[in-house]
Amino acid sequence: MKKIIFGALICVIGFSACKTEDYEWEDYKYTAAPRATIDTAKSALPTRQAAKVSFFNLRDPNFANEQFSFSLYYDDFGLATVSSIEVFASFNKAEASVPAYPIVISSPGNQYPNIFQFPLPSVVGPSEVLFDKATTFPKVYTFTPSQLLAITGTSLSSVAVNDYFLFKFIINLTDGRRIITFTNNICDESRGEPGECRVGVRFKSQ
Repeated sequence: MKKIIFGALICVIGFSACKTEDYEWEDYKYTAAPRATIDTAKSALPTRQAAKVSFFNLRDPNFANEQFSFSLYYDDFGLATVSSIEVFASFNKAEASVPAYPIVISSPGNQYPNIFQFPLPSVVGPSEVLFDKATTFPKVYTFTPSQLLAITGTSLSSVAVNDYFLFKFIINLTDGRRIITFTNNICDESRGEPGECRVGVRFKSQ
């Protein structure tokens, strides 16, 4: 038994001595992830919480009074402290291939959409508008179509089916770090990862 333990120690020491490269991932730090909860009852068309998408219905006579609402919070896992979350807004034209509606849920599990609901990667770009800097949580945001259009200076006449508004989040930590982007895994609505880096509302005509 002593020989086995001694041999194992030699192996460990040998591997440590042979290490010649320092890798970036070895110096990891913990962070927090944004958490957005859609008010699915306010969506003009049926949706799923896991999809992180709500809908406006252009065909609805009550279109002007429809609402998109979500609550913003975060997951810190007890390992980081959040001081604020910056909320960025953008209006986007429909992508070439949009997710199917009604939302297709993956199987097995019956929990998450089968595909991400907005294009990836999901990075805050220079054309996106800083709408708010939240410092108290949870914080609830509620918008009508005209209020969203006003944020981005978009005319209703330019809105077409499957265009969408997107809110993205940047986290500021009390230690001075500013988390400006998240991996595609976090942003992909079909994966069910902890946290969400965006949430949105899409125009339909049903």
